[in-house]
Amino acid sequence: MNAEPSPVILVIGCLLCYTGLAVSGFFALAPRPTKNSINRDTASNSASSAELSLLTVRVTGFIEGVLKRRNRTAGVAGALEAAGLKFRPAEFVLLVVVASVLAAGVGLVIGGAFFSIVLALTAPFAARFGLRLLASRRRKQFADQLDDTLQLLAGGLRAGHSLLRAIDAVSGESESPTSEEFTRIINETRLGRDLGEALEDTATRTQSEDFSWVAQAMAIHREVGGNLADVLDQVGHTIRERNQIRRQVKALSAEGKISAIVLMVLPFGLGGILLVISPGYMNPFVETPIGLVLMGVSAVLLTLGALWLRKVVSFKF
Repeated sequence: MNAEPSPVILVIGCLLCYTGLAVSGFFALAPRPTKNSINRDTASNSASSAELSLLTVRVTGFIEGVLKRRNRTAGVAGALEAAGLKFRPAEFVLLVVVASVLAAGVGLVIGGAFFSIVLALTAPFAARFGLRLLASRRRKQFADQLDDTLQLLAGGLRAGHSLLRAIDAVSGESESPTSEEFTRIINETRLGRDLGEALEDTATRTQSEDFSWVAQAMAIHREVGGNLADVLDQVGHTIRERNQIRRQVKALSAEGKISAIVLMVLPFGLGGILLVISPGYMNPFVETPIGLVLMGVSAVLLTLGALWLRKVVSFKF
């Protein structure tokens, strides 16, 4: 008599399959080496990989056409650029679709059809949330590096370099994402774009009000002249003071934010514990009209309280 497989074994098997498919997709999206006299033997032994890569190219081409018809290419590309990812929009959409299908398969094995649909619909929202999180983290890194960036610019100007040469030096000596943004500024100016427009575009892309001040200071200097190094030092001093105040306010408001999180999570946590300890304890809330009304009123009050707490603990500088 054969024993039924344990759910834990099924979950581990699904996770291993998911990992294998993800690795296969990564190598399928990776650029393939060209066939020449050095790698001819290697290329001849990878026919199946070439077919998989060709299929991937065709699918990404189809997705790219759909995005163009729906005018979504620019939006997805902007989100990927803000997050610092080097994917093309069609490639990223393909990865999200593959993740949705795999999540649906895992959900079907674990919890049935309903759980499978929930996981499949969760994958796109998780990808969107991940992009926003990466973009926010990247903007924060750029803002934290701005003080050192201004010091490098002022030092380069005092050493006798031109503004473009100083920006080029910052792009080579700074860390990411500052190096990437300043490299883009240099490349755009080499293609004929005005430096002021490139700087303002960078400030808009990174959503940095501080860097917008820097761009305005550089634009004014190009029109009226003066000692730009001293101006950058003054702007850097202002930015340092703003960052200090921002950190103080963040520390003082941390207690309020934690209290808000606890108050929002507490009802769901207690409800989950009661469902585990006594499954029928909360049945009157979903089986009687009064219980349904109370649930609706609770949801409205919880939403209003969340909005109120968010307004209280959020500060704009």
